[in-house]
Amino acid sequence: MSKYRSKTTIIDGIRFDSKKEAEYYRFLLMSKNAIELEDRVIDIELQPRFDLIINNVNIGFYKADFRVTYADNTVKVIDVKGYKKGAAYSMFRLKKKLVEAIHNIEVIEI
Repeated sequence: MSKYRSKTTIIDGIRFDSKKEAEYYRFLLMSKNAIELEDRVIDIELQPRFDLIINNVNIGFYKADFRVTYADNTVKVIDVKGYKKGAAYSMFRLKKKLVEAIHNIEVIEI
C-alpha cells in the first residue's frame, strides 16, 4: 500500500503509487511510437525533484510524477492525481504554485 492507501502497481520493475499513475506511464510508453513529433515521447524521467528555494532559503522540494521530453523538444512536467481533496491535495496545490513560479515551468495535473 502507498501512503495514500491506493494500491501500488508494478510495471517493468517500477512501483507506482497508484493504478492511475501506472496507466499513465503505460500511455507514455506507447507514445514513444506516435507518428506526430509533438506526441512522440523520447524520454520519461520518473519522480523529478525540484528544490523550492526562495531568497537563498531552501523551504522544501516538490517531486512530480514525470518529466516527459517529446520529439519536438517540448518538455512537460506531469503529476497524476486521483484523489483531489484533503490536506495532501492542498499541499500539492501550494507546491505546484511554488515550483511553477520558482522554476518558470508549468505542472500539468492529470
